Amino acid sequence: MRIEKDFIFKLTSNQPASGTFQWSAPSNIALVKYWGKKDHQIPANPSISFTLNQCKTITKLDFKKIESNGLFSFDFHFEGQPKEEFKPKIIKFFERIATYCPYLKDYHFTIDTQNTFPHSSGIASSASGMAALAMNIMSLERTINPSMTEEYFYQKASFLARLGSGSACRSVKGTIVVWGHHAEIENSSDLYGVEFPLQIHETFNNYQDTILLVDKGEKQVSSTVGHDLMHNHPFAEQRFAQAHHNLSALKKALETGNLNDFIKLVESEALTLHAMMMTSLPYFILMKPNTLEIIQKIWSYRNQTNIPICFTLDAGANVHVLYPENVRATVLQFITTELVGYCQNGQYICDEIGFGAIETIN
Repeated sequence: MRIEKDFIFKLTSNQPASGTFQWSAPSNIALVKYWGKKDHQIPANPSISFTLNQCKTITKLDFKKIESNGLFSFDFHFEGQPKEEFKPKIIKFFERIATYCPYLKDYHFTIDTQNTFPHSSGIASSASGMAALAMNIMSLERTINPSMTEEYFYQKASFLARLGSGSACRSVKGTIVVWGHHAEIENSSDLYGVEFPLQIHETFNNYQDTILLVDKGEKQVSSTVGHDLMHNHPFAEQRFAQAHHNLSALKKALETGNLNDFIKLVESEALTLHAMMMTSLPYFILMKPNTLEIIQKIWSYRNQTNIPICFTLDAGANVHVLYPENVRATVLQFITTELVGYCQNGQYICDEIGFGAIETIN
């Protein structure tokens, strides 16, 4: 297992004059939730997530060598148009990773990014966006240091992505990814995500995630503020212990294919996440009335049909409907007839498990 100092870059020669890289990185949906963090983007508890396939960010990085003045030099475009309001977040990210990537100040970058999902859809793009940017930066570093191993390449990319957005470290590599040290997950780390190290039951092959876009507006409380409220939360320690316990139980469900246990754990985790929000000070609610209507419909449908459909939630109002591929047609019929009416403008996205970031030009 690598430690922080292992990611500090030391070589300074062999810097290319210019070039271009482009990577896509997916979003992910946590099954055991991460809520609350320590300094330097360290999670207060371990989490595990499904990597998605269709919901992703595609980021192109052009770079050109310049005479360094000790500052970061870059332009940022979203879907081909300059986006000055995004630049402070990139500067903050560069500042956090400068110790590990000192060559950044030797270049001018043009960052052009786009999402495959609708802008302002209520799907957080920070995980996919920061993961895609980290992959491009690591491609530059690999050009400077071609002897780098593939394992190191992906571990450092996940390490860097975490410093941009915690959950971004789970969007780099793997179908099911664990972030945060856990006694039963070999090589698990607070510093970067690791692929689930055990054999996953075939039930979870190509598992489906249909995302119901209940509310596309801006959240009244950011995830950053929500994480910070865990510092003085009356139930924080119990929650962190629960996450360790639930990850152990989910590990067994993923290995055995026990969908009943999987459903109970995933839905409980989703509701616990929102319970933490509702019991913090100040308290807040990110679910909407239609979120609750959808949950009740899913419960009723599952009880009537015994089809293993379940829900999870992120830190927002949207509902992720999870189910095996072999019931896809039946579940989609249920979604389109019973649930789409609760979505804003009837919008939903069909997705499934993916594999992580992909280099799209080289």
